[in-house]
Amino acid sequence: MKTALQIEQISKSYSGKEVVKGISLQIEAGEIFGLLGPNGAGKSTTINMITGVTSVDRGKISVFGFDNQANFIQTRRLVGVMHQEIVVDTFFTIDKALEIHSGYYGVPDNKKWRSELIERLALGPHLNKSMNKLSGGMKRRFMVAKALIHQPQLLILDEPTAGVDVELRKQLWEFVRELNEKRGITVLLTTHYLEEAEEMCGRIAIMNHGNVIAMNKTHALLDQLDEKRMIVHFEKNIHEVPVALKAYEATVEEAGMAVSLKIAKGASVADALTAITSMGLTIRDIETRAPNLEEAFLKLTAGTHGAHHA
Repeated sequence: MKTALQIEQISKSYSGKEVVKGISLQIEAGEIFGLLGPNGAGKSTTINMITGVTSVDRGKISVFGFDNQANFIQTRRLVGVMHQEIVVDTFFTIDKALEIHSGYYGVPDNKKWRSELIERLALGPHLNKSMNKLSGGMKRRFMVAKALIHQPQLLILDEPTAGVDVELRKQLWEFVRELNEKRGITVLLTTHYLEEAEEMCGRIAIMNHGNVIAMNKTHALLDQLDEKRMIVHFEKNIHEVPVALKAYEATVEEAGMAVSLKIAKGASVADALTAITSMGLTIRDIETRAPNLEEAFLKLTAGTHGAHHA
């Protein structure tokens, strides 16, 4: 499989502080790859180095085999990026901005593709407006269209759904999936909505303090968690966690009508249920919840300062 993005030991410092610390990762063509991490982890700086907005202090970045410093023109054409920050341009209408934007990459305007983007992103009623006249959600749609207008092979989405409503978020992800499946566009995504990353991304890298601290297939990251959660619903409510359940880090839920227990990997669920029934509590229902990406993320980033690759 062809490599879409190769990052080799890249570093970046500002005012003597290293914010990206020699990270490496590889994204294959056709992947939807998630880059996650708390604020200040180095994600946006990494994206800015990939796109050439920020210079690389040390290391190398290749986009579909082209060095992004030595072959800047080629890599710029191959990459489309939607940055996290909304930059308002008041000079052109939406229609005119999209018409001329591909020219910045040396790519002729493709009217058919432009019309398709306008239709898919519901920009039609707003074509004669300037960007500062758009709502926040429409600004995001326009930024997606602008990132795609020159038909890049690698699409970078930096927090694309921050602050948008659920319906728009759903529409954007459907469109991104379609671009990936039908057009083969490789996607690099950063998001704070971990359920999005869990649903969208085949592989994920997690950054913290400038390091990549974990990188693996999404399901493999979840499998690393050594516990699952069991929710036990009662016929009558309880007011506090019974002493016998404190070993399971139990918490009372649903106004005392349920208790949530952590079950370590390999531990017996039956033992927990025996402890509950021995206290004379009548169980109405039981559900188990598999670990999710948020739990994996919190566990991996908690107190992490050094690099460690999963």
